[in-house]
Amino acid sequence: MKKITLTDPVTGETREVPVVEGGVRVDRPEPVDRQRPNWLKAPLPTGGTYARLKGLVQELELHTVCQEARCPNVGECWVHGTATIMILGKVCTRACKFCAVSTGNPAGWVDSREPGHVARAVAELGLGYVVLTSVDRDDLPDGGAGQFAAVIRAIKERSPGVRVEALTPDFQGDTAAVRTVLESGLDVFAHNLETVRRLTPRVRDPRAGYDQSLAVLDYAGRYLRERGLEVLTKSSLMVGLGETDEEIAEAMDDLRAAGVSLLTIGQYLRPTRHHLPVERYVTPEEFEAYRRLGLEKGFVEVFSGPLVRSSYRAERVFKEAQGG
Repeated sequence: MKKITLTDPVTGETREVPVVEGGVRVDRPEPVDRQRPNWLKAPLPTGGTYARLKGLVQELELHTVCQEARCPNVGECWVHGTATIMILGKVCTRACKFCAVSTGNPAGWVDSREPGHVARAVAELGLGYVVLTSVDRDDLPDGGAGQFAAVIRAIKERSPGVRVEALTPDFQGDTAAVRTVLESGLDVFAHNLETVRRLTPRVRDPRAGYDQSLAVLDYAGRYLRERGLEVLTKSSLMVGLGETDEEIAEAMDDLRAAGVSLLTIGQYLRPTRHHLPVERYVTPEEFEAYRRLGLEKGFVEVFSGPLVRSSYRAERVFKEAQGG
């Protein structure tokens, strides 16, 4: 098992943490024995904005989900000057069977410099919209909610006009932790349902749960509405894992019942042979049908497509939801 070294930025103390690189390890044959269809091919990342963002991320020791989760849209999003910044390190305490982020126990490690570093990166790149996400940090008492809030406040203080979307873990259903993030001044609160009810135990870590995720979203929506805060709630689904159209429709109904306004739907792509296999490649026409169905069910905006991810062109989703 690989080990990585974590260094406390204040005391200089170091510790070695064993991790499973690339996440879960399960050998299983891929039932889709053909090449990926043409609609799943993404352009290679190029351009000055991409190079500048990559350089600054490295300089400030930041992590992006674009890189850690091997997102196929890293080229398109970074060229447009938009990135999803992953705070709280790159070691997740959970082992979902679809995710390529490394698994381990950071044992309470947090980089106190992170809020300032992220705020500086956002300001120097001139970003107008930022997505913050994180690994699951079940080793922290608040699941990392305090760090989310600190980063959001640092961004808003340095760049008041920037819109911030927080794509958070479930915080083990802790409403106090959810409230900490909701009161930070964010513009969109997002948490991903990921898949349909039947497949959740197979796809997600046992500490996650379909109803737990819905409860987090429902609490966030009610809290925001009761206080008159104009903050949208958002979620995401992956398809191609063996779900049926009826189950997708049921998940949409459950998300609408929880007050979710924005939805993204994308194709699951197996990050390594150790992760869950792809059961089917969903066609662009089917994705368009999902989008129409979601709008009929009352979502303010639905982004649905083969390469769509939860934070894909998030500024566009937000703008269109605002009628812009």
